[in-house]
Amino acid sequence: MDFSWLSDPFYQAYLWEGFVNTLWLLLVSALGGLLLAVAVALARLRGPRPLAWLAWAFTTVIRGTPLLVQLFFFYYGVGRLLEGVPGIRDSLFWPLLREPFFFGALTFTLSVGAYSGEVIRGAMQSVPRGELEAGRAFGLSSFQVLTRLWLPRAIQLCLPTLTGEMILLLKSVPLVSTIAMMDLLQAANIIRDETFLVYEPLLLIAGIYLATTVVLTLVLRLVELNFPGMQPTRRRWLPMR
Repeated sequence: MDFSWLSDPFYQAYLWEGFVNTLWLLLVSALGGLLLAVAVALARLRGPRPLAWLAWAFTTVIRGTPLLVQLFFFYYGVGRLLEGVPGIRDSLFWPLLREPFFFGALTFTLSVGAYSGEVIRGAMQSVPRGELEAGRAFGLSSFQVLTRLWLPRAIQLCLPTLTGEMILLLKSVPLVSTIAMMDLLQAANIIRDETFLVYEPLLLIAGIYLATTVVLTLVLRLVELNFPGMQPTRRRWLPMR
């Protein structure tokens, strides 16, 4: 095994850029996807029938097609169409729309929104109706019941599943190397092409992804344990009185 290339600042810059882009893509897609997931779940449960059908069609299409196909569709399809729209190149949005990061974040956001939306919808349906009726009995409005009782309780129920979705999102990020975005896999491919080393760069990024997954899992576990309503479950044995 030859890892002497790691001391080269040229390769270090590639790896650092790829790692930073990976984290940014994970953060943007996770936040945007979870917000979209809540909207999808509410549309399925409480929205007007046309909106509920639209949300159902969205989740069906996104969950029924490969993620790589979606990435190609947005980058090579929608991206090329936008280039031909008059005025797009001269607009303030063009510096963003021409970047692979935008299409990668868009694709992953839609994916997280579709999958997590169904998870949150199922969790909201699992919340006991008695809890919601108790909130209404205390004089809470429908919006207050949703934001203070129903949605927090549903997120509490599905937090472990959402943690798994975030881990899957992290492992999906290397797909952006297929649209010429600099991530860890793209950095490893460049290093492999220039050093003619096959295993060492791949082993390195595999170790980075593994370490990142461990850190992400621990952080999400802390969030789960400290989420309102979850703390009493931390101790299984209670003092007898």
